[in-house]
Amino acid sequence: MGTTAVRTGAALVEVALCSFTVTCREVMRRFLLLYATQQGQAKAIAEEICEQAVVHGFSADLHCISESSKYDLKTETAPLVVVVSTTGTGDPPDTARKFVKEIQNQTLPVDFFAHLRYGLLGLGDSEYTYFCNGGKIIDKRLQELGARHFYDTGHADDCVGLELVVEPWIAGLWPALREHFRSSRGQEEISGTAPVASPASSRTDLVKSELLHIESQVELLRFDDSGRKDSEVLKQNAVNSNQSNVLIEDFESSLTRSVPPLSQASLNVPALPPEYLQVHLQESLGQEESQASVTSADPIFQVPISKAVQLTTNDAIKTTLLVELDISKTDFSYQPGDAFSVICPNSDSEVQSLLQRLQLEDKREHYVLLKIKTDTKKKGAALPQHIPARCSLQFIFTWCLEIRAIPKKAFLRALVDYTSDSAEKRRLQELCSKQGAADYSRFVRDACACLLDLLLAFPSCQPPLSLLLEHLPKLQPRPYSCASSSLFHPGKLHFVFNVVEFLSTAPTEVLRKGVCTGWLALLVASVLQPNTYASHEDSRKAVAPKISISPRTANYFHLPNDPSIPIIMVGPGTGIAPFIGFLQHREKLQEQHPDGNFGAVWLFFGCRHKDRDYLFRKELRHFLKHGILTHLKVSFSRDAPVGEEEATAKYVQDNIQLHGQEVVRILLHENGCIYVCGDAKNMAKDVHDALVEIISKEIGVEKLEAMKTLATLKEDKRYLQDIWS
Repeated sequence: MGTTAVRTGAALVEVALCSFTVTCREVMRRFLLLYATQQGQAKAIAEEICEQAVVHGFSADLHCISESSKYDLKTETAPLVVVVSTTGTGDPPDTARKFVKEIQNQTLPVDFFAHLRYGLLGLGDSEYTYFCNGGKIIDKRLQELGARHFYDTGHADDCVGLELVVEPWIAGLWPALREHFRSSRGQEEISGTAPVASPASSRTDLVKSELLHIESQVELLRFDDSGRKDSEVLKQNAVNSNQSNVLIEDFESSLTRSVPPLSQASLNVPALPPEYLQVHLQESLGQEESQASVTSADPIFQVPISKAVQLTTNDAIKTTLLVELDISKTDFSYQPGDAFSVICPNSDSEVQSLLQRLQLEDKREHYVLLKIKTDTKKKGAALPQHIPARCSLQFIFTWCLEIRAIPKKAFLRALVDYTSDSAEKRRLQELCSKQGAADYSRFVRDACACLLDLLLAFPSCQPPLSLLLEHLPKLQPRPYSCASSSLFHPGKLHFVFNVVEFLSTAPTEVLRKGVCTGWLALLVASVLQPNTYASHEDSRKAVAPKISISPRTANYFHLPNDPSIPIIMVGPGTGIAPFIGFLQHREKLQEQHPDGNFGAVWLFFGCRHKDRDYLFRKELRHFLKHGILTHLKVSFSRDAPVGEEEATAKYVQDNIQLHGQEVVRILLHENGCIYVCGDAKNMAKDVHDALVEIISKEIGVEKLEAMKTLATLKEDKRYLQDIWS
């Protein structure tokens, strides 16, 4: 097919689409679309559904689930579509807190939502025990109140890639909605209330089935108006670009290069996201900017770092730091088990590299002025709330945007139109296409590629600033567990973290540090002490750096109100952090109530090497000596075993199995509680499996019954987790 033919075909399809759009507007069918988001994922997916709805002949009434004044489910007659993320260890996002509280009202009748028909898409991470629990909580309660599905619930897993479920779920939504409206119309006709079908409605039904085919053809033809893009030409381009005359099959695929069959395939790509921001850069007058400009739903406290201690030796595999914050001059309060957020910036060097690549380095001090484009096709377009008004470009890239975020396929699709080199353009199309899903997972998602990586890998890509502000998500505060008790350390707050290091392989191998932990490590370098945590204050004086923190919403990861209840704590590595707070708190309580009844306290701790990363070793011995801690079981995964117990207990879950009889007795016969803190990916699952094993063995039941027993403990808030991936 030649260039003229392609353009002619595109023109004809455009005409068909225009004709369809005119027809469709006459019979647009409305549905209510709600999203509950924590970090923006659910919102982005809901906006994608909203954009696609118009093309499929529907009108989506889009709202955040927290905007209760803009919708009313009690009187809603249109079908409902809900996209819900999950936060913490299985909670609905903060934006859904009020909604969940309202529908959990036990006085509501069982037919309260009997009129409602809905479809729900839950987002989660299978590395966590309560996978997609935010969506499951809402789904279950809607069912209990009489609502019924018109479309099956979807559960998307961020562990393997949300798009693997999200994309087919959205594709299936449209026929489900069509069937719902068709059956609703049938019910209306039976009851004699149906409106007379217009000729336009009949015409729409005839052409509806052609819509997806028409749109996909337009998308394929739009790829490159200047030349041929059929599969034969794509194959020829790939061969021509090989200057070494080596067969293309001899190449290995990479971020920038594909191999057959993908390199020769016709592609189905996402629709181009409509642009909606207009950006103007204005020279600043030299006003000073501060972190106070960073937006937050929670109160922010700026507090000095009063101490920093390295808890590991220099030859440990990971560097672990303890940081002490002085909160004495603030209203910040906490209890052991709480978490808080640290507001952190992006790396200075990465921000500078990005601005340089965008050719905006000389404008980094300019103010960014935003407004909505008057001709935008984006429905409900609004200014990003996380970008404050009248702040510099440097400030926005440093404090407001997650420049390390893995670009979504919609972002890649948008970058295509700003890429001039045909081979680079084709590769970006592949990476965002349905056919290129495996390559996207391998070279973008799993490689932790970020925007800067893509821009360096595709040098002809020159996106405008507005596009980046539309697609880069908010820079999220990082959560940390409190590692102290305010009774033990009045006016102080401790937290512990590993300095995260990882290898990014896109487009070349680069060793990167965690956004927050790398920044904190650099920040405390001037006041860092060696491992003298238990000693007196260091005599050196240095200017105390300050950081901004905010409280996290209340959780259940707290000591029992009744101190006589026995507790089991499982916390390898930095997972020990909240338990140090527990033990400090218990010590003070026992000092205040020397005749009180205090239950047994078990701690299962694990690390790699006894002499390198045994965190809080002296403190734990102190707690054990004074009876605060009654049982301490430690595993060393990389040391040569010494003694029979060490030989069989490499990890915390091994020690739990060794002491299974006592653990089961505490949990099932003494009304005890178990707390698990640390890695979600492996440790938390392995501990869960170990608990299933020992319950099954000790009380002589099948594993399924043991799992039900654990589920009951979770419901009773006696099996609690504070885990992360």
